[in-house]
Amino acid sequence: MTALSSGRAPARLWLARHGETADNRAGDRFQGFRDTPLNDRGRAQADALGRRLAADPDRRFASLWCSDLARARETAEIVSAHIGLHPVLEPRLREGNRGEWEGRRFREVAVEAPQRYAAWLAADPDFRFPGGESLGEHQQRVLAALDDIRRAGSGPALVVCHRGSIRLVLCAADPRGIAAFHDHDVANAGLVEV
Repeated sequence: MTALSSGRAPARLWLARHGETADNRAGDRFQGFRDTPLNDRGRAQADALGRRLAADPDRRFASLWCSDLARARETAEIVSAHIGLHPVLEPRLREGNRGEWEGRRFREVAVEAPQRYAAWLAADPDFRFPGGESLGEHQQRVLAALDDIRRAGSGPALVVCHRGSIRLVLCAADPRGIAAFHDHDVANAGLVEV
């Protein structure tokens, strides 16, 4: 992520993962661009996040941004009721495009394409989801979106997005780079400052 060229300090950003979905609950399939809604637990998590942020005097946001996928959008809408900001949709914040693997169970893919699945688990920089994008492409678009949010001067900003997107932001500051992708985790409705 780059600093502003105007000499101003870059806007502070907090990244929040969306609340739980049925796919998250099952924990056994690729979600990607699938437009899955929050489940009841996910809505409760989003509400709790909004309440926590509204009660924290150290976190007063000037703007609220979110991925345009339903699970992030719904989380941001629930949070917005507590912090009084209207969410701005930013499609570049989406989860990674998992292509042909979206909606598929991990174990099915591991059996059908063991080498590709192993490359995914290793966060191989040359790995690309069949019919989708690479982790590098996903990282570039998310970092570009965050740079634009910082440049907009609309901070401190709360950004509601996805675990993979947040992981890749954390990897940008990790000396291991994208190879550290699976080592970074963020719970549903978890919050990370970047």
